[in-house]
Amino acid sequence: MKRAYLALTVIGFILPNIFVFKESVQSGNILFYARPLETFELMFINNVSSAFMVDLLFVVALFLFWSYREARKYQIKNIWLIWICTFAFGIASGLPLFLYLREIKYKNVEVGVSSGC
Repeated sequence: MKRAYLALTVIGFILPNIFVFKESVQSGNILFYARPLETFELMFINNVSSAFMVDLLFVVALFLFWSYREARKYQIKNIWLIWICTFAFGIASGLPLFLYLREIKYKNVEVGVSSGC
């Protein structure tokens, strides 16, 4: 599964950021952070986009809570770096990156238990 999570991290980074790049070039709103008020306004410009944004923000909040607990459980250090990745590039890359790191830790715990450590 490690390879799958890593591949999903790359795909989850590339696909949404194609549109981010296009919009950055067209509007000058680099990575949507150059003009945050405009970005926020456009995210909630109509009921359809608002529904998607509220759903997405809820998923991100849930991910932050869950990943914090899992990071403590599996002793994954520097979880804040994954959160920065999530806020900078999206949950589509942050979540699979976390799952990749969790899988590495899980395998290490599994190996330690089976070898009697």
